[in-house]
Amino acid sequence: MSEDIAWIDAALTSARPRAIGALLRYFRDLDAAEEAYQEACLRALKSWPQKGPPRDAAAWLIMVGRNAALDGVRRKSRLTELPDEDAISDVDDVETPMAERLDGAHYRDDILRLMFICCHPELPATQQIALALRIVSGLSVKQIARVFLVGEAAMEQRITRAKARIAKAETPFEAPGPVERSERLAAVAYMAYLVFTEGYTAGHDTAEVRSPLCEEAIRLGRLLLRIYPAEPEIMGLTALMLLQHSRAATRFGADGAAVLLEDQDRGLWNRDMIGEGLALVDKAIRHNRPGPYQMQAAIAALHARAARFEDTDWAQIEALYVGLERLTPSPVITLNRAVAASKVRGPAEALAMIEPLAEALGNYFYFFGTRGAFLLQLGRDEEARQAFDRAISLANTAAEAAHIRGQIDRLTADAKARAS
Repeated sequence: MSEDIAWIDAALTSARPRAIGALLRYFRDLDAAEEAYQEACLRALKSWPQKGPPRDAAAWLIMVGRNAALDGVRRKSRLTELPDEDAISDVDDVETPMAERLDGAHYRDDILRLMFICCHPELPATQQIALALRIVSGLSVKQIARVFLVGEAAMEQRITRAKARIAKAETPFEAPGPVERSERLAAVAYMAYLVFTEGYTAGHDTAEVRSPLCEEAIRLGRLLLRIYPAEPEIMGLTALMLLQHSRAATRFGADGAAVLLEDQDRGLWNRDMIGEGLALVDKAIRHNRPGPYQMQAAIAALHARAARFEDTDWAQIEALYVGLERLTPSPVITLNRAVAASKVRGPAEALAMIEPLAEALGNYFYFFGTRGAFLLQLGRDEEARQAFDRAISLANTAAEAAHIRGQIDRLTADAKARAS
């Protein structure tokens, strides 16, 4: 990619949510907004290398996209055409006070509206993620299809169905009021978290394709932070994603097997991400309005602050999980709390904590992997083997299965050592 194309691509990516959001306000149709934005991008690729970057790329794209779309409508209606392309695309012309008056006062609502639409409650989670990646992030249908391991045609249909549902629901395009903002901010944050989870849970075999979703989710989190700079849960969400993603380089070995937290090389963790995440956690805590994302981020922060695995403050981590259970009761949270409890009070008490979860987590890979680990620590080898076998049958990725097979190999080796 040439230098010109590189900076233009970065500018278009950064400006996309605001520009698409404003064009959606003008045209009240997702397809029309996308087409107008794409036309503006084509004109930017033609104009910017010669004339230089505009002072406000988003305002430039909004004005050019809107004018180009209106030009098309007028041509079809045989009305008077707008000025020629050179006049429409002139940098000085579009960066007028009028552009700022039209768009500057509305950009926050425009971006929120765009995100609200992508996480419309009538859409299933998979369609919300796909639509957000297409509309807000600008990924191609081909890229999104690779992420979800489906065909390009199937993903095109998924996105088309999502747009049709939104159109059928007659979603309002007016600026969202304070009550709606508050109610739907949680849905917007969860959508960003879903995007992150899709990337973070990828195995080694799909990490190259899916892990960039983590970076995109972090970008969405930072975007929300610019809109809600004093909202502690948005700080917590962004911090959580930064702290989790800071370990990306150490989560898998050269053979593709998952590397446990205790075995990761902490010198390879991304210190810049950790620093940004820790600062956000500290800032969020000062608001004294705890929420689930803040609690999870605080747990991740304790791991990040420990220079060695042995230095981890497991008692504080367990206390945070207790608080998280109160906020959002979940068997998965209890399972994670049990892991912390095992470090503080031993595997016997931790095993007793998770036994009641067997029915609720009967198809959950991590339940059987964790149970097998506790049983192994207690010397109950045969029961551990059975738990590990069940975990392998439920593994979502080859890396998960490989990790459990390593535990079984350890059991076999120990048994042979005792027999000899």
